[in-house]
Amino acid sequence: MYKDLKLYITKNTYTIATESGSNLVVDRNTGNLSISESIPPTNEQESALNIYGLLGFIKFWTGDYMLTITQRELIGSIRGKSIYRVGSFQILPLAHNLDSLNENQKSQEQKFVNLLESHLKNNTFYFSYDYDLTQSVQRQALYNAEQLEGPFYKRADERFFWNRFVSTKLIEAKIDLSGFILPVIQGFVELNKCQINNKEFVWGLITRRSRHRPGTRYFSRGIDEHGHVSNFVETEQFVLYNNQELSYVQTRGSIPVFWAQVINLKYTPRLWIGENRKSLAAARAHFDEQIRIYGPQILVNLINKKGYELPMGQAYARTVEQLNDPRIFYTHFDFHSECSKMRWHRIQLLVDQLKDKLVEQGYTCYDVLNNNLKKMQTSVIRSNCMDCLDRTNVVQSTLARWVLTQQLRDLGILETNQKLEDQPEFMQNYRNVWADNADGVSCVYSGTGALKTDFTRTGQRTKMGALKDLQNSITRYVKNNFLDGNRQDAFDLFLGQYQLEYDQSPYAHSPFDIEKPLRVRVVPYILIYAIFMLLLNIIHPNYSGFKSYTSYFLLLLFWISVLISGVNFAFKHGDQFVQWPCLVKLPSTEEIRESSTFTEKGNMAPPELQKEDIL
Repeated sequence: MYKDLKLYITKNTYTIATESGSNLVVDRNTGNLSISESIPPTNEQESALNIYGLLGFIKFWTGDYMLTITQRELIGSIRGKSIYRVGSFQILPLAHNLDSLNENQKSQEQKFVNLLESHLKNNTFYFSYDYDLTQSVQRQALYNAEQLEGPFYKRADERFFWNRFVSTKLIEAKIDLSGFILPVIQGFVELNKCQINNKEFVWGLITRRSRHRPGTRYFSRGIDEHGHVSNFVETEQFVLYNNQELSYVQTRGSIPVFWAQVINLKYTPRLWIGENRKSLAAARAHFDEQIRIYGPQILVNLINKKGYELPMGQAYARTVEQLNDPRIFYTHFDFHSECSKMRWHRIQLLVDQLKDKLVEQGYTCYDVLNNNLKKMQTSVIRSNCMDCLDRTNVVQSTLARWVLTQQLRDLGILETNQKLEDQPEFMQNYRNVWADNADGVSCVYSGTGALKTDFTRTGQRTKMGALKDLQNSITRYVKNNFLDGNRQDAFDLFLGQYQLEYDQSPYAHSPFDIEKPLRVRVVPYILIYAIFMLLLNIIHPNYSGFKSYTSYFLLLLFWISVLISGVNFAFKHGDQFVQWPCLVKLPSTEEIRESSTFTEKGNMAPPELQKEDIL
């Protein structure tokens, strides 16, 4: 794997120079890739810059764009192999005739570039040149000889190879470009040097987000026909001590049935659940894959057992019952009910319930020096709440702490009678890292940091934490309704869910041209004007020139009635006011209704926002 690279830019080529002299030449006119031992003469170079990796290529109307890593931040090392966080990117067009485009063409091209840029800037990416971040310690220890001798990228777990789609040009090239293919994960990585009882060790987390069924909170829910669930995340907690690597893996993911929540300006959007043969087949495909990778599944469902979330819990339980697989263990822990009124210590009830399962599944212990897998984790806990964010992270951190206590005792770092909770310096670090992990996963899916992180950081639920959660909840509402359409488009573009149709004339039809009805476009302005006039007449009562109080109050009532009417109209037609994705359209009302057995009152996606695929 080539590490420190130099990029030379000329009018006709991009040349990525390596220390070995095997330089990658990208022809800007044809897009062809070749290997050369020479670099462009100085007089032909327009500029040169240091880069630290090649993410890949993506094609828009004018041709390919090359994505490069221009800054990196060292996180730490595992087995002496450095782990980096991507600091910044640069998007370089191969075409050099962009100025010749007309305004409409420039506008469309720029929208694609902006989506790509926002995805790269607003997500956190990690990579290593020689350590496989996509695979857990246990899976790496089980590599066969062919995998170890083959190209680095071929070892990668394709689920977490986030730039897999944009690497297609390099992977499918007729020449061997494996040294330039750098697998990047999206998620969270933290490595910390710790000390307990005067014994130093490294403790950390690696969180890997799946590139399958990607997206934002309300535009990506449940499962698809291939068995991929939304917001699937693998989190690996590990300890490095005296040439031993101890690892413990947990997973989270959306409830594996067909379901959707369709935004409509309401705080809690309408819930649709589809239970049919297709749903059961998709769930079977999902768990078959999970069992193949991780072993038996211990399912921990954290949603409420009453109210709005009840039907989801019932659908999940029925699905597991119908699968009738002895390798699947299901438990439903009503997190909000059990921990209500700040009784957060009651999470221990779930730990006690799962203790036998935790002992049985064990953890990974790998002797690096002797290349010996001494212990294996034989199953995995798959946790979920509605979003697989807030409650899920609290429970995962609690279960991981229980396992970590056993690991440190087995290593002799903790005495048999010692508790991890009695190590204040380490626990502060532990809680902060898990809280940062929660924020990292949540920001990508919901648009804000996680809720309940005050408990994760301090071990206590606080009033300030509750206020912070309220702020995040309001921010989520705004982003989910008015900004997530663009964020979903950015996911779909970068991960290849949407690709331009080149058999059509370029710019013949823009996917962004979705015109809303005039009444929908006018209402926001009416509301703003009504609020302005209402405030103006309250602050300056004499502004309108009315001499009697009756006329003044009638005017106030008029603007209040305009405001109320506008708000009522907006909520009645809420699905027309929110921001929808433009690239990969959502299912239509009829499609979701046909696959749903339970509905609640609410609005559905507008008819023009349709897609042939069911969620």
